[in-house]
Amino acid sequence: MDWTLSEASKQAIAEEATKYPTRRSALMPALHIAQRQFGWLSEAAIEAVAKELGVPVADAQGVVTFYTMYRTKPVGRYHIQVCQNLSCSLMGAEGLIGYLEKKLGVKCGETSPDGKFTISRVECLAACGTAPVMQVNDTYYEKLTPQKVDDLVAGWAKS
Repeated sequence: MDWTLSEASKQAIAEEATKYPTRRSALMPALHIAQRQFGWLSEAAIEAVAKELGVPVADAQGVVTFYTMYRTKPVGRYHIQVCQNLSCSLMGAEGLIGYLEKKLGVKCGETSPDGKFTISRVECLAACGTAPVMQVNDTYYEKLTPQKVDDLVAGWAKS
């Protein structure tokens, strides 16, 4: 795979960098831009972002390995991230994860054989008032129940 940042990504990163007092401060949005382009962040993608911002690669790697929203391996077409923080746990997140594992036939942290679904646990999606919550790609789904999950999965399975 070619891990060269597209011209559009380079331009978007340059625009983000103008919003911050230092180029290093733009690491998080720049990494999101690269992740949107590639789908996940390989070592080469991380290096490309660091080079584009003119910051040490170790700084970019530190950001990627600290935050769970950055993917360091390929994920399925639907990346299902279930919040496991306190509020979501109290409202049934663990049961939701088990339900998804059984329904999709894939364990948490794995991708289905057809490449369609990946289930992950994440620490906090910052939506405690509407727990349990999951994020699928860039969309939040809140106040989840098994019926809501069934409806969502049925829709994704058709696509």
